Amino acid sequence: MCGICGCGEDHHGHSHDHDHHQREPAHAHAPGLSKTRMLRVEQDIMAANQRHADENRAVFARRGILALNLVSSPGSGKTSLLVRTLEALKAELPVAVIEGDQQTGLDAARIEATGVPAHQINTGKGCHLDAHGIGHALEHLPDLQGGILFIENVGNLVCPAGFDLGEAHKVVVLSTTEGEDKPLKYPDMFHAADLMLLNKADLLPHVDFAVDKAQEHARRVHPGIKSILLSARTGEGFDTWLAWLRAAAALARIAA
Repeated sequence: MCGICGCGEDHHGHSHDHDHHQREPAHAHAPGLSKTRMLRVEQDIMAANQRHADENRAVFARRGILALNLVSSPGSGKTSLLVRTLEALKAELPVAVIEGDQQTGLDAARIEATGVPAHQINTGKGCHLDAHGIGHALEHLPDLQGGILFIENVGNLVCPAGFDLGEAHKVVVLSTTEGEDKPLKYPDMFHAADLMLLNKADLLPHVDFAVDKAQEHARRVHPGIKSILLSARTGEGFDTWLAWLRAAAALARIAA
């Protein structure tokens, strides 16, 4: 069991299954461990993940790739947002997606239907992606020199916060169908994110969601966080989101 987040994922350097099908359940490692031993395991897990993340980051830097880690609760509209984003960008620069889900390849299939390459990672009982898995997934994607890699993490506002994948930015998606107090309830994730996308703006007339409160709460846990209100359904706010992406991708290319 993952000592960091309590999920059933094995983070101890064993090989991962990265195909479009479910993997065998991971073994639990927590029962019977002393607190001292558990702390040492947690430290080893995080150190190993950081080594892989640093390796991924070096690869992205050499190739001028902007890597983004998209995180959210289930149902926030991440995949719909990605589909619209890819449709807008695929003709102007290389783009690809790594899809993280506990089961199925449904989201990867939606991405591939746009003509953009995608690789599915099914985590089984695991509740987040890790840097080791991202490194292997890159082997299944075409060269993205000067482009953008979108990593859609497992729907979860807890576990992915602590695992660096080598990304340039974490982008947290919060939909208007959720509470504006989510940043206060899940501060680690919003503190780790550089950008908050407030999705489903088209539903604002029909839901009890205060945009200004959501932004205020996010700034309380991360004063420097940026925020964009948009709708994957109507395209509202997408010009601002695409401009942010193009500017960040340009910086990655210049730094290469």
